[in-house]
Amino acid sequence: MNLITTVIFIATALSAVLAIVSFWLPLISPDQEKTSPYECGFDPLGTARLPFSMRFFLVAILFLLFDLEIALLLPLPWGDQLPLPASTFFWATFLLILLTIGLIYEWLQGGLEWAE
Repeated sequence: MNLITTVIFIATALSAVLAIVSFWLPLISPDQEKTSPYECGFDPLGTARLPFSMRFFLVAILFLLFDLEIALLLPLPWGDQLPLPASTFFWATFLLILLTIGLIYEWLQGGLEWAE
């Protein structure tokens, strides 16, 4: 057998085994915790018309914003290999200053307070 046939065979066999295990394994022991619905910390058995706390969503959006900031700054150590590394570091510093100003603004406005 040549290399391509072997790779295709291994990939197909591994996919089939993983698919069979993924369908078979959850059926082994369903208990109360596995079968109960989970609705992001809210009671799933109550009414669906309860008002949500806006603070919860604002803190979640702030978390996503700063998580995205880390993803944008992750390739920064390789910026010194570019032809103009000063411009890369300038824009990274600008981004950090802008986000820091936004964080200070949210802090002063009380947007980070969890309880009222």
